[in-house]
Parts: sequence; structure tokens; C-alpha cells
Amino acid sequence: MDYQVSQKVQQIFDKVTGLEPVQKALDFIHEEEEFCVNEQIELVLIEAPTFHEEERAKAFCEKFRRLGLEDVHIDPYGNALGLWKGTGGGPRILVEAHLDTVFPFGSVKEVRREGNRLYAPGIVDDTRGLAAILSTLRGMKAAGLQTKGDIVFAGTTREEGKGSLGGMKDLLDSNPDIGGSISVDGSCTEYIIYKATGYKTYEINFYGIGGHAAADFGKMANPVHAAARFVAKVADFEVPTDPRTTFCVSNIHAGTDTAIHAIAPKATVKINYRSQSGAVLEELHQRVFRAVQEACDEETARWGKDTITWDCVNYCDVPAGAQDPHAPLVEAAFLAAKTVSEDPSIVKLINGGCVNGNMSIARGLPCVTLGEGPRVNNVHNLNESFDPEGSWRLPQEILLTLLLAAGIDGETDSVLA
Repeated sequence: MDYQVSQKVQQIFDKVTGLEPVQKALDFIHEEEEFCVNEQIELVLIEAPTFHEEERAKAFCEKFRRLGLEDVHIDPYGNALGLWKGTGGGPRILVEAHLDTVFPFGSVKEVRREGNRLYAPGIVDDTRGLAAILSTLRGMKAAGLQTKGDIVFAGTTREEGKGSLGGMKDLLDSNPDIGGSISVDGSCTEYIIYKATGYKTYEINFYGIGGHAAADFGKMANPVHAAARFVAKVADFEVPTDPRTTFCVSNIHAGTDTAIHAIAPKATVKINYRSQSGAVLEELHQRVFRAVQEACDEETARWGKDTITWDCVNYCDVPAGAQDPHAPLVEAAFLAAKTVSEDPSIVKLINGGCVNGNMSIARGLPCVTLGEGPRVNNVHNLNESFDPEGSWRLPQEILLTLLLAAGIDGETDSVLA
């Protein structure tokens, strides 16, 4: 891509990559690839469904302790934290990957090998991110690197599904001194997410009296019909392609098989909608709930006997946000990716994503999310897989990005300064 970084960031990057201890750290990460992959296998076997990350958090904290981090603990929100103490003069940087997976307990029975690939639910998303962070930390220690800024290493909870990035939100809310963040989500080095796609997920319930399908026909409004009116209205929404905006009714439910000849007293619709623009997302939100009320009013008026009512449950409410594509941390991550990627020509910036980085960007913090790329790993699938070949590239990318963000004692300032 035609993307030029600033002279300042390029100069700091060249200085960092020219330092002998940095090269020593990069070499160490490369050489310990097998150890890192074995640790990834160890972690994926500790199952961690969203809201149930306790055991994996304990294991991650123990690894932090063995690597000499300070103030290692599990915070009140379940996040596993450890502090790398800097010498001062640089911002406090958060480096995190999420502990949870989308799979329920009992999904991971083994890690299967076929050829060079490893198969297990969650082997990539985000167990690879956790393992890569530990490899980065070991490389820094092996090379004797000392940063100016403090570094908070973390395994965060509740990233997936109904967790709604909750662990990251709580971590940032309780640590207002964080000056920038690097999220790791995946196994690749080619894509850098620097903008935040916001999304909302709701359960909307429609209520009526309920009765017999024939005997009570015409005597009452039908909640299922109201729900159907709502879905039809949503299906006709038009949304912009730029900023990219989407909507999806993902679930409709009412009644039971034992009452197939009944007017159900309740119907439920679940809907998710997203946008790269916070303003567009809010406008879409208002349209969704206008359509809910219109559907209730229309079904009520159709029969004129009783009133369809509704309520809702908010499952997810993730903010949208943006930062300049030439923000210093974005440029730093781009240079790091170009340096370590197997094919630098496909390195690019991604202008949207629903990842933990959303919470940082929404707060105005410098942030990048690393780990995304073109390789197909069947994430969120029971057949999720990981190819270890070249996997050392991701922790190398994290290392270089982190050193530019935190600054190196006696050598370089932070690009954020």
C-alpha cells in the first residue's frame, strides 16, 4: 500500500532495530518458537469460556510470576495482570490478549496434529495471542532490555459474545494512567486494526394476551405477528456502505411445539447492528427502536382489542471510534509488520474491527490491534487450526511495536512523546 510514515517515527524505528539488544531479543524469539507453541498448546487445554476464565487466568499469572513481573494479580474483573517496571520518562503501555474463547466446557479434548497444523477449538483465538505475549516478554528479558515506560501485561476476560469486551473496559476504567495499548488477537502479522467498529446486540420481546389459534382469532393481537412486522421493517432498512454499516436479525423465537395451535403470549427477536461511525450507529439504533414501536402499534390497531407491549435486553454495546492513520503508534506498528512479515507487500491498515482495541480507541488512547491477517484458521469453529511455521513473527512484531511505544532506557524516546 502507498503509506509513508513520518520522519520522526522512521528515525526512532531505525535506531531501535539497529540496537544489539533488540536484535538479540528478536533472535531469541525466533529460536524459542517451539517452546512458545508448546506453551500455546498448554494454555488451550485450560478451557476458558466467556465468563469462566478463572483457571486460565491463574495459569497466566503464574507464568507472569516466573518471568519476574511485579504486582502480579487477578483484578476484581478477572483480568490477569503483571507489571514490567520502566525507568521513567515514557508512557505506561498496556499489552493484552483475551483469555476467553467462544467454546463451552468440554469442547477441547486434545490438540490434534495433522501434518504441520494443530487443531483445537480456540488454538488461535486467542490462545495464540496469549502465547505470543509471553514470548515477547521472554525475549525482552533474555536481551536485558529496559524500557522507559512501564508495561502492563494482561490477559483480559469477556472479550467474546455477550462478554462485549467487558474485561478490557473494566481494566481501562480502573487504570486511568494507561497511555497507550497494544491488543493481540490472532496469529498473523499482515493486518493492523486502527479503527473501531461499534456494535449493539439486543433481545427484543413482544407481549400479548395469548390464546387459542382459532377460538381466540380476532379477539386479540398476536405478538408473533408484531415481531414479524418489526423484522420486515428492519429488512427494508437502507444503510451506508461508507462508513460500513450492517444489521442482522439473528434469532426469532415464540411458542412451543406442544402449542403449535396457539397464539403465543410472547415473541422474541435478537438483532445485531454495527457501524464504523458512532453517529451512524446511534442513528441506526434509533431507527431499530422506532420500528419496534411501530410494529407494536400496527399489530394493536389491526385488531383493536388489546395492546402489544415490548421490552428489551441489551447484550452488547461496544463503542465505535477512530484515530488518524498516521498516529505514531499506527506508524510504528506498520513498520514493525513490514519488517517481520513473510510478505511485506500485503501489510495494510484495517479501518474497522470489533476487538478489545475498541475500548481504547473510544477513550482516545493510542491503540493498535495486531494478529490479524489473510490466513484461514477457522476461528470460532470446532475445527479451528494453527500452522506453527513462522509463528515467531507475531511476537517479534509485538516486541518492536512495544519498544517504540514505551521507549528504551538510554537509547530512544517513545514515539508517543
